[in-house]
Amino acid sequence: MDSSVNIINVERVSPSNSDSSESLTLPLTFFDLIWFKMLAVKRVIFFRLTAATRTFFDSVIVPNLKTSLSLSLSHFLPLVGQLVWKQLDPKPSVVYSPNNAVSFTVAESNADFSRLTGKEPFFSTELHPLVPELQISDDSASVMSFQVTLFPNQGFCIGVAAHHAVLDGKTTTSFLKSWAHICKHQDSSLPHDLIPFYDRTVIKSPPSGDIMILNSWHSLVKMFIGKEPENPKSLQLRPSPVISPDTVRYTLELTPVDIQTLRERLKRESSSSSSSSTQLRLSTFVITYSYALTCVVRARGGDPNRPVGCVFAADCRNIVTPPIPSSYFGNCAIGIGRIPLTADTFMGEEGFLASTRLVSDLVEGLDEGVVWKIPDFVELSRSLPKEAQFLSVSGSTQFGVYGLDFGWGKPEKVVGVLIDQGEAISLAENRDGNGGVEVGFSLKKHEMDALIDLLHNGLKV
Repeated sequence: MDSSVNIINVERVSPSNSDSSESLTLPLTFFDLIWFKMLAVKRVIFFRLTAATRTFFDSVIVPNLKTSLSLSLSHFLPLVGQLVWKQLDPKPSVVYSPNNAVSFTVAESNADFSRLTGKEPFFSTELHPLVPELQISDDSASVMSFQVTLFPNQGFCIGVAAHHAVLDGKTTTSFLKSWAHICKHQDSSLPHDLIPFYDRTVIKSPPSGDIMILNSWHSLVKMFIGKEPENPKSLQLRPSPVISPDTVRYTLELTPVDIQTLRERLKRESSSSSSSSTQLRLSTFVITYSYALTCVVRARGGDPNRPVGCVFAADCRNIVTPPIPSSYFGNCAIGIGRIPLTADTFMGEEGFLASTRLVSDLVEGLDEGVVWKIPDFVELSRSLPKEAQFLSVSGSTQFGVYGLDFGWGKPEKVVGVLIDQGEAISLAENRDGNGGVEVGFSLKKHEMDALIDLLHNGLKV
């Protein structure tokens, strides 16, 4: 599409208490290191506001966002720091020093706001100029960066990039909720549930767990570059895949009625199937993810013998004993994945049922014993056959992203950009708050055309 983004300026925003002389060091934990080399998590939050003229944007929106961001960062100082790996340290840490600041980009776009927030497919690359990049080198990496972009007389969006080794989706969303709360209420204090919890002693990593995960990442990097890395402690992330220019995005909105329709279908199919007597876990997540996985495999077609599987992140805060506080700052998720099936299983008559059994078994098997084992998430990436197809998940319906009201109403649309970097879907609660689910897809156009038909035909009674 003929659209462009003009960068107005790039500023630096410091915490409101930046005059403090106190430094802070936060070591990465077992859970953080699992995501150490993963690509940055990127989101775009769109707000419809027809009063968003350039004058209003410059005089009201940007100043309010900057001031409230500064106040919010005073509660979240690690976000302003740098990820470093000192030569004598066994693992990386986040180091905050006085006068650190985050990057805050101000921009303007001539794109069609309604198209980017609407229900029709659009090119994935149109989102990329709306999200800032993290500054990453061998020696240091920024933790978070921000961009606010005006769509004149249509609205604006906030783009966020977050380093996955420092915070997971729940922590990122908690910060955004804190920022929105302060911006809307013009009050620097936070509700108790949004105050970050930094105590690392609640994370009980298995013996030598940190070293084993770092060694796995070292082997994976070696595989990517085809040789021993020159700097084993480099903070560069894994290579980012090239996105095809004909890749398009689409969001499926599943209503509670749609989800119940799929649930009843699975109950009928499982009761008449002789292949397994195991009781299925038919939660909204299991049903949604299984349905997406089935349709994505069928949309690709091709070799029926290619390996197919799934991978998703499980929040461990309430799985371990004692539970980790909900407001814990950092990663608290492990990657759960398996590639036990082939494409023909999903293409067959009981493909949806087989997919649901796979996901249901993985969710049912998640307990504290699984959490504290050395996760095979990194090993799965290393051993993955080139022809394999697996679908990962970004986001969650539990995050409540449509509650991010900065003072101009709830978001028109929240999108996860990371799914453009590989075969993945994004999940979020429905904007209307009625118990539905938004599922985001990013595929090459010919696959997307097939996928959209499959998704909607499968919902017909």
